[in-house]
Amino acid sequence: MPETSPSTGPVEWVALTFPGTVLDPAVARPIADLSAAGMVHILDAVVVHKAPDGTVTEGELEDEGAGAFDGIDGEVLELLSHADLLGIAERLEPDSTTLVLIWENRWATGFTDAVRRQGGRVLAHDRVPPEDVEEAMRAAASSGAQEGAPA
Repeated sequence: MPETSPSTGPVEWVALTFPGTVLDPAVARPIADLSAAGMVHILDAVVVHKAPDGTVTEGELEDEGAGAFDGIDGEVLELLSHADLLGIAERLEPDSTTLVLIWENRWATGFTDAVRRQGGRVLAHDRVPPEDVEEAMRAAASSGAQEGAPA
């Protein structure tokens, strides 16, 4: 019988940047909620700070917010290299903090497994910017309102 890898959903990463040199603990609860609900599994989390003078420092999520991030269940797989983080830091404005997360989308595991069993693979993947979706929704709503208008 062939050896199979464990069931996994798609893995993605995101870099979220915030003003100031401190990561606000208010972002901890939504991340913890997604993890606790089984929607995502955190595979890596790093915080990059860029001081007003341009100095860059890296830290672990657990070192932020006086324990506010302790409730986030996940791994520290070190999927991001120091070079990856320096590349992110180059794009940051001074006096900012960036949370870099890598997560497995566990909500999609069943779908991913079905695709793999049928020999399927990802050909392309990208995200649609939220502002593009909002614009399309406004246009659709406007179009719908015009269709219902008396002629």
